[in-house]
Amino acid sequence: MSESTLTRMDLAEAVFQEVGLSRNESADLVEAVLQHISDALVSGESVKISSFGTFSVRDKSERMGRNPKTGEEVPISPRRVLTFRPSHLMKDRVDAGNKS
Repeated sequence: MSESTLTRMDLAEAVFQEVGLSRNESADLVEAVLQHISDALVSGESVKISSFGTFSVRDKSERMGRNPKTGEEVPISPRRVLTFRPSHLMKDRVDAGNKS
């Protein structure tokens, strides 16, 4: 498996190559889309991207955890966490990539 990471610049370059916008316009478009997704998640909405997956925010309540070094029990404060559930199409595509 490769160790590379897809970055914002990679996405902007792909938009530049595929759509034909300028590099600056492509970067602005990628930023705008990511900002819109971010804003929706912050406000508690789910973001569903067809054939890709669903991002959602879950509220986790306070619970007791354990320090693995000392074994001491410590409270873990309530928090909001981001979750991602890939679509079946995405799962199948990733699985097919693993077989080649």
